Amino acid sequence: MEFIDRYFGIQASGSNFRRECIGGITTFATMSYIIFVQPTVLSMAGMNFGAVLVATCLSSALGCLYMGLIARYPFGLAPGMGENFLFAFTIVMAMKFSWQAGLAIVFISGVLFLLLSIFRTREKVLEIFPACLKNSIGPAIGLFIGFIGLQWGGVVVLSPATMVSLGSLKHGAPLLCLFGVILIAAMMAWNFRGAILAGILITAGLGLATGVIPFEWKTTPLSTETMFQLNFTELITRWQDALVAIGLFFFLILFDTVGTLVGVGTQAGFVTPEGKIPRAGHAFFSDALATCTGALLGTSTVTAYIESATGVAAGARTGLAAIVAAICFVAALAFAPLIAIAGHNIGPDYYAALGIQNSFVAMYPAVAPALIVVGLLMLAPLRNIQWSDITESLPAYLTVAMMIFGYGITEGIAAGCVSYAMIKLLAGRGREVHPLMYFVAAAFAFRYACLMQ
Repeated sequence: MEFIDRYFGIQASGSNFRRECIGGITTFATMSYIIFVQPTVLSMAGMNFGAVLVATCLSSALGCLYMGLIARYPFGLAPGMGENFLFAFTIVMAMKFSWQAGLAIVFISGVLFLLLSIFRTREKVLEIFPACLKNSIGPAIGLFIGFIGLQWGGVVVLSPATMVSLGSLKHGAPLLCLFGVILIAAMMAWNFRGAILAGILITAGLGLATGVIPFEWKTTPLSTETMFQLNFTELITRWQDALVAIGLFFFLILFDTVGTLVGVGTQAGFVTPEGKIPRAGHAFFSDALATCTGALLGTSTVTAYIESATGVAAGARTGLAAIVAAICFVAALAFAPLIAIAGHNIGPDYYAALGIQNSFVAMYPAVAPALIVVGLLMLAPLRNIQWSDITESLPAYLTVAMMIFGYGITEGIAAGCVSYAMIKLLAGRGREVHPLMYFVAAAFAFRYACLMQ
């Protein structure tokens, strides 16, 4: 015990073993909804549900271990929300990469971030992207996730006339979804730790009790099918698309990690008066190593979670809390059958009841409320955009609008990058743009010019 205290600096940080354990459990409870969401999302990319569940729990556990042992910070890590939708909807479903190639793309982006952490050049890379894009890409992905959540809950459905329309509130699925959203919001208003996880479980229970979700209790086969299945050959034959995909994942993990470390680090008192975080390089290294490990195990980008702030609020100050969270992720594998029930697709039955032959549309009313609420939580950075400056607000607006209405994360980021470079140049303020940003904008423009041929 004395060695543990000395290694993590528990007493020196003003904490104790009890606080660290409670903090670790609290962090796990608030971010554990990813165990339900991740297999559901990646299964839409053709990946085995049970295999992704194993990869999610193990990669999260290892990521927390890296952060706890190497950086000694109380940050929880798991597959990131946003990156998982980028993987399934953009890389696999839109760009038509196989999921094996998608894992290779994630692995390469993790290696790049690993090198960035070792050579400490992350600040220089961050300078490329302007503040308006940094503050709009995350919220745009949040709205994209929320939009998908509304579809998964049946609140919004496909319409031949208007593309999308309000779903039938006479059906139990959208009512169940809306109940879940209000329930989670109410619990969050009461500062209930683990509100999203509890919301998923209660919504699933109500769905089973009312028959909205069919009861099919069966042992979910935990598989290693997605482990070490990376396909690099496909990236060589489609190197142009592969470079775009790698760049997207690389910058997203960079934004997510920096934002989380600064945000949670400030709350915990880790940030110095000079604005620096001690052992920041170790934290970045841990994050990058977790992404590489996650890709090898068979899941999308693993990154630090902003929900770690709840563990800090509960008293966690050292890496021991991250170790406790890691143990919880491993233990979660025992609840695989429950996770499979919450992730049951009722889409075909729902649309058949409405007389619409859209059996390909997936619906998960127990998981959907979590997506809607998480999407809401990702909107906060929008307040930092200079809306009165058209050269800043237009790129931010186009990033959000094109990502949602273009139904693609790549489209939103591309629109933001190209419009930012063009409007600054035409407004006579081209010097405000980083030189490499012009290269990024030109690369996106060239890609779309080639697609239109």
